[in-house]
Amino acid sequence: MNVLIDLVTMVKKVQFNYQENNGIFLPGYTPTVGLAGTFKPTAGFTFGSQAEIRDLAARNGWLTLYPEFNEQYTEVESTQLDLQANLIPVQDLKIDLTASRIYSENYAENYIVENDLYRSLTPNVFGNFNISTILIKTAFSTSDETTSKPFEDFRSNRLTIAKRLAEEHYGTSTYPVDPETGYPVGFGKTSQDVLLPAFLSAYKGSSPEKESTSIFRDIPIPNWDLKYTGLMKFSWFKKYFKRFSLQHGYRSGYTVNQFRTNLDFDINNSEDTDQSGNFKSKTLLTNVNLVEQFSPLIRIDFEMKNSINILFELKKDRALSLSFANNLLTEIQGNEIVIGAGYRIKDLRIGTNFGGKKQILKSDLNFKLDLSRRDNKTIIRYLDIANNQTTAGQTIYGAQLTVDYALSKNLTALFYYDHSFSEYAISTAFPQTTIRGGLTLRYNFGN
Repeated sequence: MNVLIDLVTMVKKVQFNYQENNGIFLPGYTPTVGLAGTFKPTAGFTFGSQAEIRDLAARNGWLTLYPEFNEQYTEVESTQLDLQANLIPVQDLKIDLTASRIYSENYAENYIVENDLYRSLTPNVFGNFNISTILIKTAFSTSDETTSKPFEDFRSNRLTIAKRLAEEHYGTSTYPVDPETGYPVGFGKTSQDVLLPAFLSAYKGSSPEKESTSIFRDIPIPNWDLKYTGLMKFSWFKKYFKRFSLQHGYRSGYTVNQFRTNLDFDINNSEDTDQSGNFKSKTLLTNVNLVEQFSPLIRIDFEMKNSINILFELKKDRALSLSFANNLLTEIQGNEIVIGAGYRIKDLRIGTNFGGKKQILKSDLNFKLDLSRRDNKTIIRYLDIANNQTTAGQTIYGAQLTVDYALSKNLTALFYYDHSFSEYAISTAFPQTTIRGGLTLRYNFGN
């Protein structure tokens, strides 16, 4: 019954935040606006309306007729959605869910006024986009400089996506096919419209038959943080430990660094192709990124009854960047392990004769030692050439020791030693060692 009640009431807090910013900049407006703007050019514009005013201003003769005027009319729009939820499905298990979506767009154009009519010149849209997602299906797939299961799926998914786009474009399943490549005419293996959904499908682990072909996504998928402390309910843990906790965290996101209008795209000629024989895209992309972090994958933190603290932590991350300029995929992988230990000597007495006055100091002496090893590797993958290359990477070993002792209520002495050593994955970089050490005296003012 208690478990059932916990499940029914597991949602403890939900927070929803939505922000939207919009703006219009109308240069070349010639009339005076009056005190505090009055209601010119319109009352709605004065109070922030984003309704169209360019044609109205031109018809009323409010826009400059200077032939060399070149300031751009601009519209800006940005939206941000954040969701947070705190769940406790069972006692001592806390789950924090977070999701977000950010969209930013700028519209700019030059204009001229002819015969009291507004005429738009070279309209251009550019912006960026980010949304939380999940890539966990492929997080532990084999992926090194010689083989990569998700990358092979990426390659094969292109044909499936191309066939879907061709059926939608031609309105039939009997569309023309390039005899050399086997791809539909207009949707080749290097087409941006083909590459993006094939890339997302491969690394999300979704079906290419169902993956959206749109650049943007509407619904953010929650990421999470988990913490469990329920093992302290068991008698064995109570006997040997003061505290014992398990933690896990996951973050993942899909980012379009910059999208912009394709000025070569002709809306009246959808059959127009580029130099590669692909139909021109209405929106051009520079590159898109997928980022994933297990921070941590697993973290075990406990303190024993004999004042020994132990920490064990595994972290894993990867970043994938697909460039549409050269059709290269850059994959950055990271794996880290941290082992920490600490010990507290309670009420250690130290005799001093500071300032000619003999006194006995009594405080805890705290030791903390962290050992870590992190592997980073950057791999460049070619879509149609079997020539994957490791272009960067290193293995970093670290050791950090700190010892602190409270000399008084406000004064603390701290000794630290930090030693790191790195080996690089490429032969042109030399190993590097960094050592830092010293003594710090910290004084806290106040009570």
